[in-house]
Order: sequence, then structure tokens, then C-alpha cells
Amino acid sequence: MSKKNHISETPATQFLKAHKVAFTEHPYDYVEHGGTSESARQLGLDEHVVVKTLVMQNQDAKPLIVLMHGDCKVSTKSLARQIGAKSIEPCTPEVASRHSGYLVGGTSPFGLRKAMPVYIQETILDLPRIAINGGRRGFLVQIDPKACVEVLGAQPVQCALAE
Repeated sequence: MSKKNHISETPATQFLKAHKVAFTEHPYDYVEHGGTSESARQLGLDEHVVVKTLVMQNQDAKPLIVLMHGDCKVSTKSLARQIGAKSIEPCTPEVASRHSGYLVGGTSPFGLRKAMPVYIQETILDLPRIAINGGRRGFLVQIDPKACVEVLGAQPVQCALAE
């Protein structure tokens, strides 16, 4: 069966539709631990425009979302300093799933199980379009990155480290 068939809705696509955010659907074959390099390769995209949705937490175990270029890592020290936290660390996959309602590898910043502050690497907003998880493993949506600020209230930060 072709992957080009209609994709069933996810909480993320329902959220995007409800907020009138235009998006295009881009299914690919999910590869365990393939990450953004694998989805970029399959979809013929530059990994820099494929945005990771990372569930992290501060020193009080309060969750937050960081949107980062696929080819970069998050400087947790720099992020903590900018948002006034003592420390920031990635959540374990189990905790991330509990907070977001998504499986790791399928986490979208849209349609989260619980509201969390969202931070976006500032340079992502300079891109004309980004590919970001659509709420399922093996499924990206392409959107205007400014939608992340408009509908999520994402706060721009400078915390990218080259991989």
C-alpha cells in the first residue's frame, strides 16, 4: 500500500486545522533512532529545515518544549540562562510521552496532552518553511515557522549548538 494515501488525523493535525494553520503532509518510513537525518534524507529535505520537538524539564521537573533545527543540539546551559531556570535537562522517553501524549519519535508541539511553555530556536523563524512532526512516527507536516509563535506562543531563544 502506498504511503501517499490519506493519513488519519492526529491531535497535531486537528490542532493545526482548528487554528487555521496551512500545512502539507509528508509521510515517510519511520526508522528507529533515525532522527531528523533519516526523515530529511527520505523526504529530500535539508536537515536544517527539519525541526525536532524536544520535551525537556527544569530543575523542578516542570516540562517544556524546545523546537530545534534537526542538525543542531540544544545548549541546555544557554537555554536555562535565557529562561531563568537553574538547569534544564531532557526528559526520559516515558516522562516525555506522559507530558506530550505522543510517542518519542512522533512528538509534535501541536495538540499536546498538557500545556507547556514552548521555546523555539530563533533562527528557525528565518526559514520560509519548516518540516515538523505531525503527531505520529513517520509523519512530518510542512508549515510556516511563524505559526509556532502565533498559535503556540513559542518564545524565541538562542540555544543552538552545531552537531
